[in-house]
Amino acid sequence: MKLNLKNLTNKNKFQRTHLIRDVSSKLLGECLIVYGWIERIIKLKKLTLAVICDNTGTLQIILNNEIINSAGITKNSVMKIEGILQKSKSHEFDFELNVKSFSMISKATSHSPLDSRSNISHLDTRLNSRALDMRNQKTVAIFKIRHNVLLSIRKFLIEQKFIEITTPKIIGNATEGGANLFTMNYFNNNAYLAQSPQLYKEQMMLGLDRVFEIATFYRAEKSHTLKHLNEFTSVDIEGAFIDYSDVMNLIEAAIKKIYDYIINNCKSEIDIVNPKLQNLQHTNFKRFTYSQILEKLQNNDIKIEFGNDLLDSHLKLIGNMHKEFYFITDWPLSLKPFYIQEQYDCSELSQSFDLQYSDIEISSGGTRLYDSQKLKNRMISQNIDPTDFVNHLNVFDWGMPPHAGCGMGLDRLMMVLIDTNNIREAVLYPRDPNRLHP
Repeated sequence: MKLNLKNLTNKNKFQRTHLIRDVSSKLLGECLIVYGWIERIIKLKKLTLAVICDNTGTLQIILNNEIINSAGITKNSVMKIEGILQKSKSHEFDFELNVKSFSMISKATSHSPLDSRSNISHLDTRLNSRALDMRNQKTVAIFKIRHNVLLSIRKFLIEQKFIEITTPKIIGNATEGGANLFTMNYFNNNAYLAQSPQLYKEQMMLGLDRVFEIATFYRAEKSHTLKHLNEFTSVDIEGAFIDYSDVMNLIEAAIKKIYDYIINNCKSEIDIVNPKLQNLQHTNFKRFTYSQILEKLQNNDIKIEFGNDLLDSHLKLIGNMHKEFYFITDWPLSLKPFYIQEQYDCSELSQSFDLQYSDIEISSGGTRLYDSQKLKNRMISQNIDPTDFVNHLNVFDWGMPPHAGCGMGLDRLMMVLIDTNNIREAVLYPRDPNRLHP
């Protein structure tokens, strides 16, 4: 039996004529039907003013007092409103609906822990009632921007001939040596929650040439910072016959495309969340070697030995000098995972990079080792048992092409785009050591 979509549409009892964002002077005098929730109610002597919202905006409505008293309308109740659009005398609204009829779709019966109009600064209070927080226009704007960021990333990578893949999140081997992984019992076998798709996306170089994945990954760190989560969204990229310089060029171009896309497609949301983004001027991302960063630190009386990792305090100082995107390249090989390629002219250095925005690490990547014996030797040098990676190493004996890639933290990129210092603002239901609910 063939499904008649036209007939199904006609049977829809929710005949909404307009979203609130569509209301304009062209509709003055027309009868509109809108759906939404009641944000506030102001009772006057002869009439009642109320504000109805949907996820696109707010609109003032005018109701008869007798009608509203008998209906028992409460804040946050979901309503169907039918009325004539007219100009408003309010300083807040250009237009209002003079209500002809309305019906209660879903009555709010419990006291609201949040007021959608107020700017509640205590994030935990908002996260505890996250679904209701979605009725705050700023919160809605953040996740509309996030949606468009994802759209633009996919669009850009597909245009660059990358193929989207999906890799396992329950894995039998630790991707980077076993640190910071959640362990689990998998039918009486040891298993882990994946912290990255690294091994799988490398294996795909045998036949797919260019791949990407946008997915949730997990890291078992007891970090209590504003930049870390235990469940996070990563954008992972891998390509054959490219090196780390090519990947840096790619990720820089991707981020510039993201900015252009959301500036053109999220104007009203940007006005709410981060108006200064509209005036951003693109500049090429600067590139500093690890050694050059050490010089900058030493020039500021920070003593750090070559081969030591950069601490948060170091990155904060560098970030104060460069409140922009910049790469730190050519890290000591000892600081990088076993699969990173060394520099051809200096075995102590790696073909690797971190992409920073101020003091926030956005992405990390590099050129990969593609010789199985070199991989085994590197594992042994890092106290990793190659026998735990037999299946992975076998792939490299089937003719692995040279390749490179990176992983980018979507949540951290969102921190930059929406101008927040707390990553939890950019994630619907963040998970950290203290938060497992809702």
